[in-house]
Amino acid sequence: MSALRQLRWVAFLEGMSFLGLLFIAMPVKYLLDQPLAVRITGAVHGLLFLLFVSSLFRAASEHDWPVRRSLAAFGASLVPFGTFVLDRALRREEQELTSE
Repeated sequence: MSALRQLRWVAFLEGMSFLGLLFIAMPVKYLLDQPLAVRITGAVHGLLFLLFVSSLFRAASEHDWPVRRSLAAFGASLVPFGTFVLDRALRREEQELTSE
């Protein structure tokens, strides 16, 4: 699997886990007094975040991204829905590389 394809998959999963944590687990914790939801979802999200950083490092290294681009991609993982916006740019870059 190419580095960009891997980054796109991991970014999607990480983004979904982040949204699940924010919009499902957190309300369950505070509205229904069930902290286990955040514990489980948070652990899954933490693992996916580490995989995202690892995949980002691999893609940035293999494609010689400037530091600014790498930091922007990292920043996208910190904002809700950010990884889905990042996916558009990654998909475009992946298509350009395959068309060559």
